Amino acid sequence: MELVPGELARTRWTLAPDTPFLAGHFPGEPIMPGVIIVEALAQTGALAALSLPENRDKLALFAGIDKVKFRRPVRPGETLEMSTRVTRQRGPIGQAEAEARVNGELACQAILKFAIVDRDGAV
Repeated sequence: MELVPGELARTRWTLAPDTPFLAGHFPGEPIMPGVIIVEALAQTGALAALSLPENRDKLALFAGIDKVKFRRPVRPGETLEMSTRVTRQRGPIGQAEAEARVNGELACQAILKFAIVDRDGAV
């Protein structure tokens, strides 16, 4: 939806009713697992970090998470709008503020930590 290289990325994901992980989470009351919401936020942030020319052909690795809060469940058919803003980066290590919303309502927020590494794993 939006990309400001090295600073911000916004993405959207509509959760299809037949998404495989919904079958067991939870039977009769399907909701998107929190860990998948957090991963989607991290991947959104990776778009921002890896879009810089100096990070071409590198990997963004999840290095940590702080202050994660889940505010509402995300259900099949709903659209998750994600925004991840890089707030600090020193060398290969960085931090980002992330949030996911459904119809403008906050579903999840977190502070994500990441490392930008070469494909062989070197920092």
